[in-house]
Amino acid sequence: VGAVTDERADHIVVRGVNKRYGDFYALRDVHLRVGRGDIAVIIGGSGAGKTTLLKILIGLDKPTSGEVVVSGPNIVPLSERKMSDVRRKMSMVFQYSALLDSMNVLDNVAFPLREHTNLAEKEIRARVKEKLKILGLENIEHRAPSGLDPITSRMVDDLIVSTRNRFDVTSIVISHDMAGALRIADQIYLLDQGQIVASGTPHELVRGDNELAQRFLESSGIEA
Repeated sequence: VGAVTDERADHIVVRGVNKRYGDFYALRDVHLRVGRGDIAVIIGGSGAGKTTLLKILIGLDKPTSGEVVVSGPNIVPLSERKMSDVRRKMSMVFQYSALLDSMNVLDNVAFPLREHTNLAEKEIRARVKEKLKILGLENIEHRAPSGLDPITSRMVDDLIVSTRNRFDVTSIVISHDMAGALRIADQIYLLDQGQIVASGTPHELVRGDNELAQRFLESSGIEA
């Protein structure tokens, strides 16, 4: 597995992760490294193991064996209470709408702050408005989520990159879109039948000879 090519400190390291259900391996000997502030894209088709790997990375599931190191400690053996502290430093954004349509935008964004912090309501509302402004979503806090204009994939890609650039956020993107991966990734990991079968920078994957990677490129209309 290729390592991150620059000298940034590792933020997330996966070592020898296996996930087995009976005799079936959903993940087999997965290794990957993500530098602090980097964007890693894990790409693969349906059934490749992307969702299983994501659940393990954020502590919603435990691997059968292996380590997941996040900012130093291995999170695999952590208790649920200690894992809750780790999750405060993580966020997950769903590909499709995962908002509560009974709440307006402000209440959706404020929901985790109200549930998991002791912040006063005034401070919560101020924080929500500040973050919406940063994202270019001013004055929409009282609208229903379904009232927002659709956001294209390219705009989401740009938002991931701009968030990294402004806040040094480390991102792991689970995708089946090679074109998007090539636009934003520092490192790409190609997952197939639970195994990392190719990895590298976008340039390395485009110039490489992995057959599955080349099929993804061709289906995206990208010529090596």
